[in-house]
Amino acid sequence: MAQIAGMPEPESPPSVQRALPDLAATEALAAAVAALVRPGDVILLEGPFGAGKTAFARAFLRAATGDAALEVPSPSFTLLQSYDTRLGPVHHFDLWRLDGPAALAELGWDEARADIVLAEWPERLGAQRPPEALSVRLALLEGEARRAVLSGWPNRIGALA
Repeated sequence: MAQIAGMPEPESPPSVQRALPDLAATEALAAAVAALVRPGDVILLEGPFGAGKTAFARAFLRAATGDAALEVPSPSFTLLQSYDTRLGPVHHFDLWRLDGPAALAELGWDEARADIVLAEWPERLGAQRPPEALSVRLALLEGEARRAVLSGWPNRIGALA
């Protein structure tokens, strides 16, 4: 898109980068996000296989429920798991096997958006990707080490720095 003379460039969402040396650091970041989440929020978990998306989601859900032993299976085959938490309902979507954005309606995407949503593989959302979402991009480094780049939530992201 061409820049119009005299018009400011559109702002990028604010971002924070975090080093995650081990699984405990990933879990701590997920708990910090859970402490800031509100009904209607969407958290998009991005990254390649093995980057820690499901580990982040599991830690988020355990923090949101207050149950450190909560069984949180990956929704890879069911595509969706829903949880009652002290924050309200949380819907964990794994969109890897999704046929495309049109299939979201069958999963109840629009209804889930009234609650809290965690979505792995958000690139499958296409035009339905919520612009106001918190994006958590995870990159695998060495061993358990990862890097997280979080963007979005302009009024809350500073608490994650």
